Amino acid sequence: MNVIKRNNLHVVGDGPMTMVFSHGFGCDQSMWRYVAPTFESRYRTVLFDLVGSGGSHLASYDFAKYSSLNGYVDDILEILAEVEAPPVVFVGHSVSAMIGMLAAIKAPERFAANVMVGPSPSFINDGAYPGGFARADIEELLETLENNFLGWSSTMAPAIMGAPEQPQLSEELVNSFCRTDPEIARHFARVTFLADHRAEMSRVTTPTLIVQSNDDFLAPVSVGEYMHRHIPGSRLAIVKNIGHCPHLSAPGASVDAIESFLHETGL
Repeated sequence: MNVIKRNNLHVVGDGPMTMVFSHGFGCDQSMWRYVAPTFESRYRTVLFDLVGSGGSHLASYDFAKYSSLNGYVDDILEILAEVEAPPVVFVGHSVSAMIGMLAAIKAPERFAANVMVGPSPSFINDGAYPGGFARADIEELLETLENNFLGWSSTMAPAIMGAPEQPQLSEELVNSFCRTDPEIARHFARVTFLADHRAEMSRVTTPTLIVQSNDDFLAPVSVGEYMHRHIPGSRLAIVKNIGHCPHLSAPGASVDAIESFLHETGL
């Protein structure tokens, strides 16, 4: 399958450096509409949909390949080869932040920097690690999703989005979740919420920015602080925002954090 069609790939701008934007669970590339255009005058921007999401080629979703995040890591590296990009600035939201981290560990020469928006290496509390949820809570969440996907979407999307003063964003996320193939969503959710990539963080060599909302029930500040301590040389930017999607509900502050990081990194 052609990578462009498989991932609904779009390239905009013609700057000397390339920025790649990768969305989170239940979303698609349109979620970057308030952030990506800001960089088009200086960077070539690459947007795409993870296989199984948005306008991607749904028949390409291989349940075995995507039984871990490594299947998406391989896709990312294929996308970078397709666009013939020099080392890129990779901007990933939520689970895509971890996909980008793993891709940069696997092929560090392809990445100039990683920007992680609302990342979590593990959602489950473990001893001193504050993931945010007990394992029983995650299992209950997944069971509800599997038994009543539309009901789960209607309940969870507003909680994930937050942004109480922008209800249209919650409605948008509900609709985005509901457009996802339920069988794929159930599978991807289990992979996302049961993943644990804490052990890999010490292997990161790519300059990394962690953008964290100050009020995010899915990835609390304690998770961002933990990642900052364990990713060598990383930077942590706390954005004033309620919810898990600051690139949508607080785009100005998110762009400012990214711009400051790029300036400090010389990119």
